[in-house]
Amino acid sequence: MKTVKALIFDMDGVITETSENHYLAWKSLAGTLGFDFERAFNEKLKGVSRRDSLELILQAAGKATAYSEAEKKRLMDEKNALYLASIQGFTRENLLPGVAAFLGEIKGEGMKVAIASASQSAPLLVQKLGIEAWVDHIVDPAGLPGKPDPAIFLSAMDHFGLTPEECLGVEDAVAGIAAIKAAGMFALGIGDRTVLTRADLVIENFESITLKGLLEVAHGKNH
Repeated sequence: MKTVKALIFDMDGVITETSENHYLAWKSLAGTLGFDFERAFNEKLKGVSRRDSLELILQAAGKATAYSEAEKKRLMDEKNALYLASIQGFTRENLLPGVAAFLGEIKGEGMKVAIASASQSAPLLVQKLGIEAWVDHIVDPAGLPGKPDPAIFLSAMDHFGLTPEECLGVEDAVAGIAAIKAAGMFALGIGDRTVLTRADLVIENFESITLKGLLEVAHGKNH
């Protein structure tokens, strides 16, 4: 059994909570398309790229073929502008419970930290949240297939020159957990264990576990 040397985190719902920001931005855009965007539909977009999210909205609105590529890009840019405006005031106070202490533990052990988010705004959030010193690498999702494809987690792994057994992925979405497992990594779920059924371990938040405790479970699972 190899020692875990890197933890690879999703951003939204794991490091910070931006689902409401995304929801309001998509809802505003969907309104201009004549689509009544509800919270239940928003759940389908968790862990999904901006492009794939737009496609899902257009399909639901009956407008899957109504827009050219240039128009779709304009719509995505409009949504992103709304979202970016809403997170400008983020600070370390917007970190989810226990995240700061947990990231500090990881770095104290000399382990690596990567962010593997479908959101292209992850670098801005890392800066706004004041966690640059704890993050070694942010995967650029541009050009990578979206989760549940494992590409984004494998990209982080390759950046560090590690193997799947040396990496541990952290996600709050079903698609994200599927991506971690497809990458051959131990999957830590944040949220509801009745939903994240494929995760190797599910916790409510990072106040629920220590790094040492997590690594003991991961070692036992993979031994």
